[in-house]
Amino acid sequence: MADHLDLHTVGDLLHHYPRRYAERGELTRLSDLPLDEHVTVVAQVADARVHTFNGGRGRRLEVTITDGSGRLQLVFFGKGVHKPRTELQPGTRAMFAGKVSVFNRKRQLAHPEFKTLGAGTGAEAVEAFANQLLPLYPACKQMESWQIQQAVDTVLGPAGHEESALAGLIDPLPESLRQGRGLATLPEALRKIHRPGTKADIATARDRLKWDEAFVLQVALARRRQADAQLPAAPRKPAPDGLLTAFDARLPFTLTEGQRRVSEEIFADLATDHPMHRLLQGEVGSGKTMVALRAMLGVVDAGGQAAMLAPTEVLAQQHHRSITEMMGELAEGGMLGGAEQGTKVVLLTGSMGAAARRQALLDLVTGEAGIVIGTHALIEDKVQFHDLGLVVVDEQHRFGVEQRDALRSKGKQPPHLLVMTATPIPRTVAMTVFGDLETSVLDQLPAGRSPIASHVVPAKDKPHFLARAWERVREEVAAGHQGYVVCPRIGDEEDESKAAKAKSPEDEAEKRPPLAVVDVAEQLVKGPLSDLRVEVLHGRMQPEAKDEVMRRFAAGEVDVLVATTVIEVGVNVPNATAMVIMDADRFGVSQLHQLRGRVGRGSAAGLCLLVTDMPEGSPARARLGAVAATLDGFELSRIDLEQRREGDVLGQAQSGVRSSLRVLAVIDDEEVIAAAREEAAAIVAADPELAGYPQLRTALDALLDKERAEFLDKG
Repeated sequence: MADHLDLHTVGDLLHHYPRRYAERGELTRLSDLPLDEHVTVVAQVADARVHTFNGGRGRRLEVTITDGSGRLQLVFFGKGVHKPRTELQPGTRAMFAGKVSVFNRKRQLAHPEFKTLGAGTGAEAVEAFANQLLPLYPACKQMESWQIQQAVDTVLGPAGHEESALAGLIDPLPESLRQGRGLATLPEALRKIHRPGTKADIATARDRLKWDEAFVLQVALARRRQADAQLPAAPRKPAPDGLLTAFDARLPFTLTEGQRRVSEEIFADLATDHPMHRLLQGEVGSGKTMVALRAMLGVVDAGGQAAMLAPTEVLAQQHHRSITEMMGELAEGGMLGGAEQGTKVVLLTGSMGAAARRQALLDLVTGEAGIVIGTHALIEDKVQFHDLGLVVVDEQHRFGVEQRDALRSKGKQPPHLLVMTATPIPRTVAMTVFGDLETSVLDQLPAGRSPIASHVVPAKDKPHFLARAWERVREEVAAGHQGYVVCPRIGDEEDESKAAKAKSPEDEAEKRPPLAVVDVAEQLVKGPLSDLRVEVLHGRMQPEAKDEVMRRFAAGEVDVLVATTVIEVGVNVPNATAMVIMDADRFGVSQLHQLRGRVGRGSAAGLCLLVTDMPEGSPARARLGAVAATLDGFELSRIDLEQRREGDVLGQAQSGVRSSLRVLAVIDDEEVIAAAREEAAAIVAADPELAGYPQLRTALDALLDKERAEFLDKG
């Protein structure tokens, strides 16, 4: 049990909760049996026969029972035949419980549970057997659910005496909180979850046990925030008439209300003497980069340096390009023609030439460069800063917590940290997974952004829809615009067999390898887009080649870019209005939403076509329908989570938190999580060391065993 289910102590066993409950239904007369319901009947065996089939290899036991009002057939198969065959002799009286089904137009119970009744069995015993809720536990081959139930029964002792067996348990909830919230005691909750008398018992138990999980986790996160608040950091207040003022003066547009609000929150954090830890989430195109850039300029104004960490070279180069364009001569500090209050903005990536790299490193260590934009290359030991004041991490979930940490350790004191994500994270997930970060949300699009129309194209059911999709791309190009075609695979991989073993064989569509950039581009050039300028872009191209293609696409010298998801984050070409996503069912909901955000970035409306071979009515088609139906990223992230559950929402880097949750569902239990966060914050503020809460400390230590403590530290 220890090895297979990771249950080592009595406490582990008691916190291994039933996944669901089988019901033995009400006591029913055979003449009144309802179909598809759980019932319990008391009846006498009329006859029992074993039938063989499959040439004698298979065996089936058929038992007919009667209670005077009617007859009912019971069937048992395979190994399940032995026990009933010996115990259910004609004339035996017994209780039978199961679900009523119909076979050959006759009602039957397949593999019912049964308990034989001796001569003197009274009505109470029958009543106790009927209506019972039987716990079914998460089990494994080596340990069946009923064996786990037996072990739990042994620990709990005889019915009615559970309290004494549960007396010594560690209860993490402070008594005042438990009573204030009207929650059950821990012994009562454990008794009711393992031995419920009614469905209300199960609800009472779950309400209490959810609180335990949410509260202990929120206390851990509150202590993290408390510890961070004790760290020293240099306050960074922008100079009154410095770089930031000059930058704002040259902006050709005004900031949105949301951008102003979030900027104020960030500048308030930067002005304090402990490090900012803020998560900035905003829809694709809501202007996060602008907010981050203003924060970076403010820090440079205050004499510090700012580093922006991007997940890919394409994205780092793009940020560098767009930031230097937005800053103009302010990005040429110390150069001829540069503004006097300007600074240097340098790029640092792994594939840079040695000379350029040496110069960039020199500019960083002397403080000549106020802003650096780069990939993981920024984290290397060789990179030294003059005075690192702010770290901006783009697309957080692509970075392991260790990488964030390594960059944070480059400052003389811990730098301020701003984490950006375009993947909308429901509030509850933000409170659990990013619970140690304060959250800012940009929820309105800047003026001048256009709506995006999205449609599902069922290529297999309606091939003419796909032909029409290529016509639409040609129409956009004829109107002077550009388009993307996105494919799941590059296509020059040696090992095609892996792709052939696709995930769930929903039908043939799942089994064939995903469509590849190289093949699709070739087909388009020969076929439906033959007279257009079509280019490919994928992760395995040389950085210079990638850059060159991106530059030509941005300059309007390429009509259609056939690409992998390298364009998913950050690529900004306002003239691109059409996107066709091939094999769209192979992408996650959030990823489709991210990709779609690449079009409609200018004044012309965007069009996104989701091409799939999946049959109508399949879950994959439903998912694509949901993406086509709404542009609200928060709504989509809820759908995404409900389908994938919380486990892989933010990748493996965040898994430490999830594994400690058993009854708490991050999506559904928003109220519990929010309330637990408030209670936890109040308790930690009043007693940071939890001296007055010894049981809570013990529970916390159990949660934060070595590995998870490291995980939370690095968060």
